[in-house]
Amino acid sequence: MRHKKYYSALFTISAKVFFCFVALSFIAASPYPDRIVLTWAGDPSDSQAVTWRTDRSVQRALAQIAVAEENGHDIRPTEVEAATTPFNSELGGEVWYHSVNFNGLLSGTTYAYRVGDGDIWTEWFHFRTASREAVPFSFIYFGDAQADIKTYWSRVFHQAFRHAPDAAFTLHAGDLINRAENDEQWGEWFNAPGWVNASVPVIATPGNHEYSRDRYAESGSPSLSSFWQPQFSFPQNGPEGVKESCYYIDYQGVRIISLNSNEKEEEQEQWLRDLLSHNPQKWTIITFHHPIFSPKAGRDNEELRNLWKPVLDEFKVDLVLTGHDHTYARTHSEGTAYIVSVSGPKFYQLDKQEWMHRSAEKIQLYQIIRIDSGELAYEAYTATGKLYDKFTLEKQEGGKNLLMEEISDATMSNELFR
Repeated sequence: MRHKKYYSALFTISAKVFFCFVALSFIAASPYPDRIVLTWAGDPSDSQAVTWRTDRSVQRALAQIAVAEENGHDIRPTEVEAATTPFNSELGGEVWYHSVNFNGLLSGTTYAYRVGDGDIWTEWFHFRTASREAVPFSFIYFGDAQADIKTYWSRVFHQAFRHAPDAAFTLHAGDLINRAENDEQWGEWFNAPGWVNASVPVIATPGNHEYSRDRYAESGSPSLSSFWQPQFSFPQNGPEGVKESCYYIDYQGVRIISLNSNEKEEEQEQWLRDLLSHNPQKWTIITFHHPIFSPKAGRDNEELRNLWKPVLDEFKVDLVLTGHDHTYARTHSEGTAYIVSVSGPKFYQLDKQEWMHRSAEKIQLYQIIRIDSGELAYEAYTATGKLYDKFTLEKQEGGKNLLMEEISDATMSNELFR
């Protein structure tokens, strides 16, 4: 009996230590690399950026890369020195953020890589470079995660990746977290996808919650989170003052553009016009946080709509992906499909409006988008994998896209709420 009590007490203590370690892992860095994330800083067909975090005990940061082999013992990597940025957060303390941009890669090729300091290494991760041709692909789009990320958002991400394991990237339309300078929330956001972020690149645009009320610019307005730039290596091809939050990436026949709807909107309008006037890609997808068609009364972004929509109309942008309003709504205007979505558990009341072709409230969603030559297929799913919305865009050369509804109101209500 005494031994049983001893082992029971030991198990209880061990469990508490384990769960304390798990909780601290969202905050505290160690010599072992964490928060590993792939992004693109250049051409996805011949480059790949990776960023990770360690504590300050690490004296040297390295990455190794090689074409992936059938037998892991055959991997013969090239070693690359990382760029290192010192960072100090309220809860995480003094840490390093490390980044490497692998250049000169072969297109359409699977690579193996790992990061470390020469003694401590991660496991080998795989990623695949883009093709130089307009090869069909899919990606996953998430609206705001923002709140209760570990508890409720993580399940949506897991279901989405289970549904689309071959997704080329994930796209996040802002408000990844709730408080811009909260290290624990950023830790939860990185922890939810786990190894997926280290193998499937991330495209993200900042929301208003990526802007800190604790950090103010010279203008007196909130500033972009101090975590944004050290954590994500996005292209620096946008306008001055919003680089790495306003940028574009060309991927297999699609131009993907992130606009920053929090600041310098007029400067971005001219940049966007110039960018779209020299666009060789067949499809154009734009993401920004604040919708220009808002499903919530009192949150209409009329100024932004008047500024950016004429450009979207003129250049026949195909798809606009947004968040912010914590509901779901879809419309199409002048051949462009506009989506507002939410993936996290924070909800607002929906105000039904005439422009809505589909809408929903108090529901967590993810979206899978597939592009194949002249056709773009869009599907929205609930957190449990039930189809909620579906349409197809057919490209009409020189004219507006043809939008074909693929799900009826009756089907939607019967399947989802039975």
